[in-house]
Amino acid sequence: MKILLTGLNHKTAPVELRERLAIAPERLAEEIRALLVHPGVREGLILSTCNRVELLVCYEDSEPELAGYLNQRFTVDVHSLRPHLYHHRETDAARHLFRVAASLDSMVVGEPQILGQVKESYTVARSVGAVGGHLERLLQGAFAAAKKVRTETQIGSSSVSIASVAVDLARKIFGSLEGKRVLLVGAGKMSELAARHLLQQGAGSLLISNRTYERAVHLAQKFDGHVIRFDDLHARADEADIVITSTGSTEFIFRTPHAQQFLHRRRNRPMFIIDIAVPRDVDPDVNRLDGIFLYDIDDLQSVAASNLSDRAREAQKAEAILEQELARYQRRVESLDIVPALVDLQAAAEDMRQAELRRAHSRLQSLTPAQLDAVEAVTRGLVNKFLHQPLRALKNAAQHGDLAAIEAIRAAFAPNGNRGMAGPEPPTDVAGSDEPTLTAKRRND
Repeated sequence: MKILLTGLNHKTAPVELRERLAIAPERLAEEIRALLVHPGVREGLILSTCNRVELLVCYEDSEPELAGYLNQRFTVDVHSLRPHLYHHRETDAARHLFRVAASLDSMVVGEPQILGQVKESYTVARSVGAVGGHLERLLQGAFAAAKKVRTETQIGSSSVSIASVAVDLARKIFGSLEGKRVLLVGAGKMSELAARHLLQQGAGSLLISNRTYERAVHLAQKFDGHVIRFDDLHARADEADIVITSTGSTEFIFRTPHAQQFLHRRRNRPMFIIDIAVPRDVDPDVNRLDGIFLYDIDDLQSVAASNLSDRAREAQKAEAILEQELARYQRRVESLDIVPALVDLQAAAEDMRQAELRRAHSRLQSLTPAQLDAVEAVTRGLVNKFLHQPLRALKNAAQHGDLAAIEAIRAAFAPNGNRGMAGPEPPTDVAGSDEPTLTAKRRND
């Protein structure tokens, strides 16, 4: 089984394209089912976050056309899509997944949310029967590697996330958040993280609005905030100096007419909107208005880059750990791959033993059952002793990832390309070739 990972992320595609491929959590199972029936796919998983959409599949014969899958499911022109896609295969695919799970490929290196998002995608894929033995081993390897990076480095020592970078941007804009009123639109994990960082930075008060009123109330109680009913959002959003929005809406929540009203009611006092949703919550045309300063998730990259230098040393340690874990995963997979070779080797040796016994059948007919048992034991013992060294060499080669040695051992015992190592069966010295084996004759006796 072969591995292919195809996707795009914040490094290769703008938010305008990423939001067109974004998959809402409630649709993820449906999309993974569709991926599983795509030609050539045997196992599959989809990871969809604000910064990436990636398809991870296992296949046997011809490589699946995953760009075509994206084109079919999301009606995105395949020619405009291809320049933004990356494709990783086999070890490179595993390495990329390990780096993603360990947050080394994130916009904010070290942010902890991505591992949870990978695990959630894995859970959904398993629930629809899309994860078999190959993906299971790969994903468990990625989870173990990410855990080791978290344990053995300081890459996640300070709490960083897209939400924290958004708050950091707001602080830089104002110089200080003291006395500033902030409106959080959305009551999910991202908004909760933003609320925590806002209070740490001294924000004056929090307003929270969410489609589900109860969730907004819960978040407001947690951070001593005030709730704005979602139906009243457009009428009251202008009360905030800073709006941070992160919802799962598939349509713009704020458009130019709304922003114009906000400015009018604020008497042209500036208003800062940070849109960290994908798909975006705010129409980018809003940024054309004087007095409205709109930042989307791609604008946060420059802020995130300033954090990267502080984490560069820890990132190097993390990369080294991942390479070790990747090698461990590869050895595990290769050791499993040699199981058929081990079975074939043993079966071929048994075929040879039985063939030799058939050749000697006429000379063994006079033996007693006890003597036949002794012959059986001796021949089996000889075969086992003969197999001991090649079997040990195969296992050792697999443990060290020595594919050349594995192939050499296989070739040595199957020089004519026959199954296992058994060559042509020698002729028997008895007329005909339908004589029972020694074991079978013994049972008949």
